[in-house]
Amino acid sequence: MSNFNSAWTGMVPIDDTALAVTDTGGPGRPVIYLNGQFASQAYWRQVIAELGSDYRHITYDMRARGRSKRSAAAASFETHVRDIDAVLAARGVDQPLLVGWSYGAPVAVHWVSRHPDRALGVVSVDGAYPHDYPDAPPERIRRLWRRSRWLLPMLSTLGMAAKMSAEQHAQSNIELIEISAALGPILDGATFPVRYVVATGANLGGGHDEMESARATLAPVLARNPNIKVSAKVVSNHSKILRKDFRAVADAVRELAGAPRSRGRRSR
Repeated sequence: MSNFNSAWTGMVPIDDTALAVTDTGGPGRPVIYLNGQFASQAYWRQVIAELGSDYRHITYDMRARGRSKRSAAAASFETHVRDIDAVLAARGVDQPLLVGWSYGAPVAVHWVSRHPDRALGVVSVDGAYPHDYPDAPPERIRRLWRRSRWLLPMLSTLGMAAKMSAEQHAQSNIELIEISAALGPILDGATFPVRYVVATGANLGGGHDEMESARATLAPVLARNPNIKVSAKVVSNHSKILRKDFRAVADAVRELAGAPRSRGRRSR
């Protein structure tokens, strides 16, 4: 791994696990992609193809997701934030642009808020909304995951669950709700640029009204902090946004990188 500008795919050891990392290499602006809560790096293919070789694309599977190894700390949000440092160090990356979808969005915001001089900014793809989800009490979440525990091995192969127990999945969801509810002050204090690509409608894990209520919490943040803007409001829902509105995500990356936007972007 001595030539950091070369394309590379491999495992980055850290703590009790190893992260599956893919780096396209090259001299372009480095972009690091942070996945949905139980998703794999495969979801970013169309965004990466749209942006092309002008950028250096770094994707990886979080602990116990995709091709990465199991980990006792796989449910911990804080662990996923710290793992960004390990990936950047392993690939010799400086001043990246972070792009996070869903769960990956608050991970990106937290990391850059702690290291504002080390990143170009954040693109948040339908995530990092300062919403407290009052209709999702912890016991309800645990009960739902316990009921689906027999499906988890199959779902993990489809990129819809992690290599974790039902209790670990539940704990990850519960912690994310707590993290989301506390995002307001972090966003208010952001001295770095954040661009949101906002989806429309329901999600596999949330109804239309619940998702739109979460998205509405962004409006006061936009009014208070000029560093935070909506790059696009797209027609896709949360689950399909990277597949159907990948051009809007790519345009948000170009916007922060100072490059021209593409033509024909589908948005509202």
